[in-house]
Amino acid sequence: YHRDLHLSLRRQRQMCIRDSNENALELSDWLLKHKNVERVFYPGIVGHNGHNVARKQMKGYGGVLSFSIKDQNAMPSFISNLKFAHAAAHLGSLDTVVGPPKTTSHVENTPEERKKLGIPENLIRCSVGIEHIDDIKNDFDQALNNL
Repeated sequence: YHRDLHLSLRRQRQMCIRDSNENALELSDWLLKHKNVERVFYPGIVGHNGHNVARKQMKGYGGVLSFSIKDQNAMPSFISNLKFAHAAAHLGSLDTVVGPPKTTSHVENTPEERKKLGIPENLIRCSVGIEHIDDIKNDFDQALNNL
């Protein structure tokens, strides 16, 4: 019994990872076409400078991506406009979470240090969850269109 339960949980977990990968890939493609998005960073995008290495080394491209908004000052508005995804200081969840590097991964760096590292202040990091992709895209769309 214990072995069967373990295998069942493992299959469920693998399914979640696959859904997150697929959602991130679809969301990155969708973000590339949005009028209010400046750049998208995700190794699943053909042409991304890490794409060829990721294609050789990975089974999927992961559930984390980042993107920058064209309006340099709109990032806080985008995050507050989200209704489905939520802001978090971490990127490890089955839910879709977003956060700017200045309050998450690079909180201890000054704006000047982030700029020197190539991290724009309008960058948003996103851990794409396992929700239905249409729910995620609709939420991002309404948040981006209300800037």
